[in-house]
Amino acid sequence: MQVDLNADMGEGFGPWKMGDDDALLQIVTSANIACGAHAGDPDVMAHTMGVAKENDVGIGAHPGFADLQGFGRRRLNIPHESLQNSIRTQVGASLGMARALGAKVRHVKLHGALANMCSEDEALARACYQAVQSVDPDLIIMVLAATAQERAVKSLGALHATEIFADRAYNDDATLVDRSLPGAVIHDPVHAGARMVEMINAQAIITKSGKHIATSIDTICLHGDTPTAVEIARQVRDALESAGVAVTRFSGRR
Repeated sequence: MQVDLNADMGEGFGPWKMGDDDALLQIVTSANIACGAHAGDPDVMAHTMGVAKENDVGIGAHPGFADLQGFGRRRLNIPHESLQNSIRTQVGASLGMARALGAKVRHVKLHGALANMCSEDEALARACYQAVQSVDPDLIIMVLAATAQERAVKSLGALHATEIFADRAYNDDATLVDRSLPGAVIHDPVHAGARMVEMINAQAIITKSGKHIATSIDTICLHGDTPTAVEIARQVRDALESAGVAVTRFSGRR
């Protein structure tokens, strides 16, 4: 049994640092790097991609709503065509920067509120993924497992990888518990590691209520902006490997 570990990163801006990306890049196997819309800037993107390349970590574009002040976590009502053009611009910037560094972008993962909305709205998810495919049809699309995101990517026949979260609680419909609610974000590294071993062994999302939702699991997300991000990443990796689960990059599925 094997699984990938991914983290959202490259989310600093100018002199403001967000998380310890350099440390995370010594633990994870895939990195979702902000494209400058919800967070990040060209210098941060270049640095993060460079460190990812040095550590042989798979590089991914991480597009979101163009909302720096809200960190891409505010739900916005944007026409599909405009949203698609924003995604094309962000993914294109990511591809260009990686190429300049002698690296390669291999996957795309939506960020924040946009991702949550797409986990509920299959038509919105399809529009976003069609935008990704129009830029590069070979990119692997990372989707929230057992949600409208997965249904949308399968309907397009696109390469994809199914994702669960180490540091977020789940509702019974496989969507994430809203961050404003108690217990939505998991900060205890030991708890995070144990629940990931449990979910991988069960091949299921285990919700806050204890419900099991059967799913394939290709990758586990570790948010890079939480205070215990590095500790959670290390504990999750150690727990998985101690349980006999190989930690390696995903290859994508249809």
